Amino acid sequence: MVINVDIDTALWRDPGVPAEDRVADLIGRMTLEEKVAQLYGVWVGIDATGGDVAPHQHEMAAVPVEWDELIRSGLGQLTRPFGTAPVDPLLGAKGLAESQRQIMAAGRLGIPALVHEECLTGLAAWTATVFPSPLCWAASFDPDLVERMGALIGKSMRRLGVHQGLAPVLDVARDLRWGRVEETMGEDPHLVGTTGSAYVRGLESSGIVSTLKHFVGYSASRAGRNLAPVSAGPREIADVFLPPFEMALRAGARSVMNSYTDIDGVPAAGDPALLTSLLRQTYGFTGTVVADYFSIAFLQSLHGVAASAAEAAARALEAGIDVELPTVSCYGQPLVEAVRSGAVDEGLVDRALRRVLLQKCELGLLDPDWSPDSPAVVEGEVTLDSEESRAVSGELARRSVVLLANDGTLPLQAGLRLAVVGPRADTAQAMLGCYSFPMHVGVHHPDVPVGVDIPTLADALRADPAAYDVVVAEGCPVLGGDDEGIQAAARAAADADVCVAVLGDQAGLFGNGTSGEGCDAVDLRLPGRQEELLEALLATGTPVVLVLLVGRPYELSRQVDRLAAVVCGFFPGEEGGPAIADVLSGRVSPSGRLPVSFPRAGSSQPSTYLASALGRRTDVSSVDPTPLFPFGHGLGYGSATWAGVRALTGPRWDTDGAGELEVELCNDTDREVTEVVQVYLHDPAAEVVRPVQALLAARRIDLAAGSAATVRFTLHADLTSFTGRDGTRIVEPGEVELRVGASSADVREVLRFTLTGSRRTVGFERRLHPESVVQHLTADAARGRGSAG
Repeated sequence: MVINVDIDTALWRDPGVPAEDRVADLIGRMTLEEKVAQLYGVWVGIDATGGDVAPHQHEMAAVPVEWDELIRSGLGQLTRPFGTAPVDPLLGAKGLAESQRQIMAAGRLGIPALVHEECLTGLAAWTATVFPSPLCWAASFDPDLVERMGALIGKSMRRLGVHQGLAPVLDVARDLRWGRVEETMGEDPHLVGTTGSAYVRGLESSGIVSTLKHFVGYSASRAGRNLAPVSAGPREIADVFLPPFEMALRAGARSVMNSYTDIDGVPAAGDPALLTSLLRQTYGFTGTVVADYFSIAFLQSLHGVAASAAEAAARALEAGIDVELPTVSCYGQPLVEAVRSGAVDEGLVDRALRRVLLQKCELGLLDPDWSPDSPAVVEGEVTLDSEESRAVSGELARRSVVLLANDGTLPLQAGLRLAVVGPRADTAQAMLGCYSFPMHVGVHHPDVPVGVDIPTLADALRADPAAYDVVVAEGCPVLGGDDEGIQAAARAAADADVCVAVLGDQAGLFGNGTSGEGCDAVDLRLPGRQEELLEALLATGTPVVLVLLVGRPYELSRQVDRLAAVVCGFFPGEEGGPAIADVLSGRVSPSGRLPVSFPRAGSSQPSTYLASALGRRTDVSSVDPTPLFPFGHGLGYGSATWAGVRALTGPRWDTDGAGELEVELCNDTDREVTEVVQVYLHDPAAEVVRPVQALLAARRIDLAAGSAATVRFTLHADLTSFTGRDGTRIVEPGEVELRVGASSADVREVLRFTLTGSRRTVGFERRLHPESVVQHLTADAARGRGSAG
């Protein structure tokens, strides 16, 4: 590779010079074609035979020119070199290094491409660890563990030469029929923001650029349909959808991805009020905005707000999208020609280019000693599913399992005859969401091994130390099936001591599953004939333990009173089978809590707990949205004793001050128990309609047998803020209640405060996180305190 001497000694190549000065010098040396080339990615190796992994991919993914021609002026990004098809990681890393050498040699300036991959449940690459789904992260109520997971994901990406990860998803679930509920962290902004921020901190700590998606309002699509218009007012946007992004930006995220949808007729990809005025000017974001796949072209083809590719490019560039992904369409020659003709101001190109180059500078890609050889290439080896990653995946899976109901059948006694029945009982796919590599890419390559060991629940129960006698029957597939299969499953259940019915979803994309992107539901009954199977199992008289492996909650109201127990695992990843077996056997006490409510009746109800009084049960409607299992709910095999809840300040609470409260918990059982202390705000009278209650703080407390702990919360009044009538966020004086309990429906104490002082206007700089401190006592100290009391 020959580097131009003048370029090699230029100011922008000097790492000792401030980044702003380096980038300014570089921009001044670039031709228009070189500038534009930095503003798009290229998806190498994508074709129509591998199955769609992005909407309208079969229509949009063709690269317009040959590779050598494409990289002649440079290249901004490489799209998913490991996540497009199964590739041996070391061979892939070597191939990526060669591609980078070609890009650097072809371009006059020798600038390498930034490389991005999907990483929602781990790096989406063959043989990489498949971690639990985001619903599991949230169900664990353990942000520290989520942060550890994020750091491990980032570490694996860096080893391969990847720079940017397209995660986390910060959409707040609003309609449980939406297929992408499985990608969210639930229905509460505080939980989504807290959990998502932890993931961002972990990923960014490894040097990987975290990309927040989808900005904003995507999950409020009408009727729960993917990529549908959004009906959401500015107050719902501000108070429900934006806070998780604000929290994650504070956590250090360096990239944002736009939402596909339009809000009130304005597509996010072409909205300068959203991507520039709010994100840049109000929030002060200085990173890159990358287009969700094909969303710039969609301004013309789907939204109809642009008449040509050039006009779509102009709208997106003006709005604030810096990089077109996944491959060049509008930001290539159409944009060059629009600038040459005067239709687009070159200053807009320079604005986006500056952000792109600053990020490349930050990542070391502009340094003269940068090498395309990643650590994997240098060392000649790479392991993407390490013992540490499997251990963290398993721990997160165990902590996320939610016990919804139990009549005492669980934990299962040793030596029982078990009928393990259902379409999810004996398949590894049951553990995986739609953005895991095996379900996202691997399913399109059935001749290629999965690449990681994923025990099924049946496998785990067969191998369990409790020595269960296990008989397995499918009963029916997730969709379809016949009477004979259901009858055979019922016979197996009738001959067993306990039937473990493992039901749920098949993750997929664009209708090739029951959960996942483009796999929306018309109602919330179990898919296919699974409810019919469940009824047949219940009719046998054998106790039935229902295990749900799902991407969304389902309506169980017709069966719940007849079930011995209900366990929810969501999509718990590669160690999910052993994790659930640990819970069923009692080696691990279930400790997850619901990040989404389970509907009671009316199986198409899109309601969540975050509703105003008129969104709750009323006497003027025959539809009851009260959940069967509420947000925050979860049982264990023992429970903590709530020894006291008390306010440490108040009852006066300054509108610019902090309120404090303390909760004391005791474990009087002979095994470890977990409590998730939850603090909800109720505002009896506000200047606008408010949710009946909203989560302000939560803390997971694991208590050893015979121990006790206190958790002290410090809550700044900023946490009570909301968007007032004039559209500004305010802290309003007046009466408020802090409802402290074990779920949104299990309130143990109500603390009343009066916010006093002036009505305050607050913004992005406000306090976004509560503070909590836990003090644990040893078993002896706890007993001593109990005697003294």
